[in-house]
Amino acid sequence: MNTKPLMIAAAACAACACGQQKLPQKPNIVFLLFDDLGYGDLGCYGQEKIETPNIDALASRGILFTDMYSAAPLSAPSRCCIMTGKHMGHSQIRGNEERYVPEDEAIGWNGVFLNPDQQGQYPLEAGTPTIAKMMQEAGYKTAMVGKWGLGYPDSGSTPNTMGFDYFYGFNCQALAHSYYPTHLWENDKEIETGNALVMQGVKFPETLDKYDIANYSGYNSEHYSCDLMYDKMENFIEENASSPFFVMWTTTVPHSAVQAPLDEVMYYVQKLGDEEPCTDPGMYLPNRYPHATYAAMVTHIDAQVGKLVEKLKELGVYDNTIIIVSSDNGPAHNGNSPLEYFQSGGPFRCCAGWGKASLREGGIRMPFVMAWGDNLKARKSAHIACFDDLMPTFAELAGVEAPQNDGLSFLPVIAGQDSKQPEHEALYWEFPGGKGWVAVRMGDWKGLVQKVKKGNTAMELYNIADDPQETTDLSAEHPDIVARMWEVVRQSHEPANPEVGKFQLDIQLP
Repeated sequence: MNTKPLMIAAAACAACACGQQKLPQKPNIVFLLFDDLGYGDLGCYGQEKIETPNIDALASRGILFTDMYSAAPLSAPSRCCIMTGKHMGHSQIRGNEERYVPEDEAIGWNGVFLNPDQQGQYPLEAGTPTIAKMMQEAGYKTAMVGKWGLGYPDSGSTPNTMGFDYFYGFNCQALAHSYYPTHLWENDKEIETGNALVMQGVKFPETLDKYDIANYSGYNSEHYSCDLMYDKMENFIEENASSPFFVMWTTTVPHSAVQAPLDEVMYYVQKLGDEEPCTDPGMYLPNRYPHATYAAMVTHIDAQVGKLVEKLKELGVYDNTIIIVSSDNGPAHNGNSPLEYFQSGGPFRCCAGWGKASLREGGIRMPFVMAWGDNLKARKSAHIACFDDLMPTFAELAGVEAPQNDGLSFLPVIAGQDSKQPEHEALYWEFPGGKGWVAVRMGDWKGLVQKVKKGNTAMELYNIADDPQETTDLSAEHPDIVARMWEVVRQSHEPANPEVGKFQLDIQLP
């Protein structure tokens, strides 16, 4: 398996002709990373109920990738790969390891809201080379606005210590379960939002009319975190428009609990019709219109994409700004996320066990749209890539050498020179969640091992070009391909940090 990035001189980037234009050097980059957005949740990927006209417009004049993968089916490990360029066989963080472990199930995540010293997730090691540090070294001003989830405030692993000049948002991803938080972080300070604390994991009171929208008002508040974060991001871009900037916009949409401004929810109620409320939401919040709210959340961020495009044009930097839209992992399956109603997996199954937290296609195949003013030839690309490819690609765009990573730059694809694009021999995943998973993709073939923690060594084999829903196991017919995939596993897996037991996955080779 090729683990070295393709190194093309920065000058070659400027010389790559794309149609009649040349690609500018040191472009600004805004990377919008949704949270639990499915492959099929955007109009440009086939969504018919949720309106995303601004993202669709980016896709219409940019590149829509059909075979882009997350490195993991959960938030923290996926983000760790983006930050470090390492796939899950080499990653420091391979699961969602929370600093807080609730002892009382009745308290649940409210323990994080009530105990600030227990907020946060397992941190990156001090001194870890990151994509943000790399961009700083290339002369970029860097910002993250949204969710961090890779270390608690006093861990030494915060956005500011890991390469971001500016941060605003949720340090702890558990707190991001509320869209009306009492506090958000701005760099190293916790800032009050003016919202009241709303306890989560509660059932709707049986004494109230569950069909009356007024009875749900207490679950929301005044200051919507998506708007607070967008305003901070726009301010950062305005202040740094004269120099190259790199912004990771890590929105929490559409992760549960689903919440959105009421007028936007009612727009979708009118469009989609009435629905049954969610009154027993597990660890989240009751919701009168869960389908309409989910759709409203996605459209809310889409509208902000349109607002951002207009701001970039106003500042005169739109043509030299790359905008990327993707998601950290596949759609969730819970009472607040109506993924089956919206067919959020697109062509892939996304019911329980097939989306988020699984290595099925619905859990790791991501929407990925890249637009760059009028510099790109609008098209779809079937180039097979993964999030560890972002670091070497951004390095070439910025004109610097990337730290050691597992990726391959896809700059030739961006430049319209697909015939010059090196391809991965294989992509590799492992995930210690559930009973343990391992997956390999080689061309149209995908190998999948479930119940790894139970000692299972039976690899399923699917031709995902012909069988995207992974229904027909062909392993018995192609033992040679299975054997090659096990060799990829052997070469790709390294033990995780032994101090973090949940991250360990003892893979037995056949």
